[in-house]
Amino acid sequence: MMGRRSNLQIGHHRLGTGALRKTLRHACSLFCLAPLMLTPAPALACSLSLVLAMDGSASVDAREHTLQLNGLADALTDPEVVQAIEAVGGIWVTSFEWSGRYQQLLQLGWSHLNDAQSAAKAAEILRRAPRGYTEFPTALGYALGHASTLMRKAPVPCGRKVVDVAGDGINNDGFGPDSAYRAFDFKEITVNGLVISGADQTPVRYYRTHVIKGPGAFVEVAASYDDYAEAMKRKLLREIFGSGYASLR
Repeated sequence: MMGRRSNLQIGHHRLGTGALRKTLRHACSLFCLAPLMLTPAPALACSLSLVLAMDGSASVDAREHTLQLNGLADALTDPEVVQAIEAVGGIWVTSFEWSGRYQQLLQLGWSHLNDAQSAAKAAEILRRAPRGYTEFPTALGYALGHASTLMRKAPVPCGRKVVDVAGDGINNDGFGPDSAYRAFDFKEITVNGLVISGADQTPVRYYRTHVIKGPGAFVEVAASYDDYAEAMKRKLLREIFGSGYASLR
């Protein structure tokens, strides 16, 4: 009788019950794994999280401080920088003023920049940022520690983490950069420097020797505060595109 047969026919092939069960299990396993194979791995929310640290110590006068704020704002809204930001799918940025050991003032909270409009909004906030202090020395180690803390508060994980510290002098208050790197978490963080130079090249050498840290770290030099905007633009382009772009410059 048909119901007692132990063999079943599929297409032109006759399979035994055991073989059929094995075939069905194999087919099921393929269908069950298919969604996992087709689902892409979760992507990082952005390519770069960038902490900008601006020198507000006593060596920076009112004009120079304004040149820094407007220079950073101009650099962020520069068409080439905006194009770079769009090319990488957007970046996260925050900025603070630093001077003495405990004098760190937030200028721009974490902001996602992905087009000209978002860059212009961040730039306007920076232009209006008040100066916090005028009489404190240069506590670079404390500034770096604060930058590390800010980085850990970034809203989303990014492919690269960069601290961009600008200044015109060497550390002269509290612990220095070397101690900051031992005391704070700088894992997977690259620290770059922007030095406002002059006749004395000591700050440039100091930044190259003691401040920059991590893969591809570099020092950008502004000949004076009047050159700050152009130097910041060059620096941002290198940081947004990463070491591949830096090697072409």
